[in-house]
Amino acid sequence: MEILNAENNFDATNIPSHPPVKLSFKGSGFDYFSILIINWILTVITLGLYYPWARARTLSFIYGNTEMENSRFVFHGTGMQMFVGFIKAIVVLLLLSSVNICAEIINSSLLSIIGTFIFFTGLMILIPIAVHGGLRYRLAKTTWRNIHFGYRGSKAELIKIFIPGIILTYVTGGIYSSWLYSDLRKYIIGNIRFGNIKFNYNGNGGALFWINFKGVVFGILSLGIYLFWYMKNWINYYISNVDVEQNGNRYPVKLAVGIGEYFVFQVVNFFLIVFTLGLATAWVKVRTLNFFFQRIELPEAINLDILEQTETDFNDATGDDLLGMMDIGII
Repeated sequence: MEILNAENNFDATNIPSHPPVKLSFKGSGFDYFSILIINWILTVITLGLYYPWARARTLSFIYGNTEMENSRFVFHGTGMQMFVGFIKAIVVLLLLSSVNICAEIINSSLLSIIGTFIFFTGLMILIPIAVHGGLRYRLAKTTWRNIHFGYRGSKAELIKIFIPGIILTYVTGGIYSSWLYSDLRKYIIGNIRFGNIKFNYNGNGGALFWINFKGVVFGILSLGIYLFWYMKNWINYYISNVDVEQNGNRYPVKLAVGIGEYFVFQVVNFFLIVFTLGLATAWVKVRTLNFFFQRIELPEAINLDILEQTETDFNDATGDDLLGMMDIGII
């Protein structure tokens, strides 16, 4: 297998000999399919109002079927909390669109240009705010053995990284996107806590740029075939540059994905989606979770028995709802 290794210095002293901590997913494709169908029907019948409850049920299923050391994760978010956030998110998006709506009513080209500028400027500011809020809510509502996850990032700091980065990405024709992505991951992952465990991201924009550059060039030259290598290299680099910190010691998370198995995995997923006209989406999601969980190894030196509760609860789901409506994924 070709594996990209992070070039980091870790304190690996006194690492016990017991097996690495492994994740596993216990949910079935049929159960997930049933949830998606019910969610879709109720969302249509209620003209979209059921969406927050659908989102909460989906997250509860995925988190609740993820297991580590014989204990499952729990998502404590509720549909009502997400509904309140959903209404706030709609109000925010309507306010951003209000000038364009007025321009359509009075048929004003000038007002339409102003409205478009206001909308996209507001959206550029809204995205990091939504990411910040979504991370705070999603992680605060996730526990393992009653120990909460948490996000300690600053909304202002995330905006400072995102807005100049997105402008530079536009000015450079997308070239700066590798550095923007790395800076965002470094900040976000560096502010995630799991009790008294801290996470770090050690990737850099230069290395990610060459992965992306080769993906574009060789992807075109190979008529898309190289994209399997590109995605495999990208995922290996991303995960292999995450480390876990406890009691001042840092240990790497490991991922081993070979090109052969990844190629077969993606081809099977493709045919499942195509031949079932999308009905196999639930099974593909479950297959994907199983595929990566089986190949991720958490540091064996981490002592899960001495986890301490350090994070607080957070009930505002507005950011998470905005992320869902804008189809932006986090962590």
